[in-house]
Amino acid sequence: MKKALIASTALALSAGFAAADVTISGYGRTGVQYYENVDGDDRTNESQIVSRLRMNIDASTSTDQGVDFGARFRLQWDQGHGSRGEDAATNAGKLYVTSNGLTVEVGNVDTAFDSNGLIYETELGVYDRSVGFSDRAGSFFTYKSDAYSDVDRVGVRVLYEIDNLIVQGSYVDPDQSGWNEATSTVIDGVKYFHDVEEEYGLSIDYIWNERLELSAAYVMNGAGVKDNDIFFVGARYAVMDNARIGLNYVDASNDGVTGNELDREYVEQGNTIAIYGDYTLADGLTNIEAYVANNDAEWNETDNAFGIGVNYDLGGARLGASLQRDYDERVTADMGVRFDF
Repeated sequence: MKKALIASTALALSAGFAAADVTISGYGRTGVQYYENVDGDDRTNESQIVSRLRMNIDASTSTDQGVDFGARFRLQWDQGHGSRGEDAATNAGKLYVTSNGLTVEVGNVDTAFDSNGLIYETELGVYDRSVGFSDRAGSFFTYKSDAYSDVDRVGVRVLYEIDNLIVQGSYVDPDQSGWNEATSTVIDGVKYFHDVEEEYGLSIDYIWNERLELSAAYVMNGAGVKDNDIFFVGARYAVMDNARIGLNYVDASNDGVTGNELDREYVEQGNTIAIYGDYTLADGLTNIEAYVANNDAEWNETDNAFGIGVNYDLGGARLGASLQRDYDERVTADMGVRFDF
């Protein structure tokens, strides 16, 4: 009887594992980054070794009706990062359900604005950096690679895909418990209430005739900051099978919040427009990419930034490098290797 019970339990467990799908994916990268020092800068070393190891743990299962349920945790280690540099603890998780092109996520979700198809396409090199555009795209919630610092943050994303159209919306409540909003702190006799707002995001991506990509995204109360509304629109066209050119625009003029919840300083990020493109050489392995961007923030040393990068496909890994100049007229460069698994 005991042996029969053990056998039946083992059979049930094996059936459960057979129906479920658990995978580990991610990437590793390492190399050198250089950032030019200027007078008054706190950086002591212009060049540093920068590495990252990311592991996504995904588990999913399908019902007899064809509905997929799944979940994700992430382990991530970043060289020198304050919260991810010492160990690779799991981040806040997310759950999802998908059927017939419709996906609903709950928890630590990929937000609509951050998941837009073209917003990061000016990024260069193996580190995927863009000091001219992505760094001025504003503040908004994203899928977090580490634990929440908020009291009780929760997010919901709805994604619908049909043919060449992707529509998604997201909602993030930085404090669904209300505890943080109800908490006040007295500093020098003045009572401060913590300032958190619910963020709403919308994104649309469409590919026309397999060559023209169109994208638009909007976020309201980005990163939980009241009236921090950001708008993005972009387009990219494949002029040849191995060459593309794009134009991106973002209005983050209400963004640039610095400081903490009790002492906020508003520094406008301004409006940014960028022309960018990439070209793959005849060998099919070498890709050259570049951008030129303009930003109208009043605190810029210059309104123009630019960069050029190159990637070489090793088959399962790639070598990459970039050279850029930001709006402080500082030069930054990097080179390294990345492999995906």
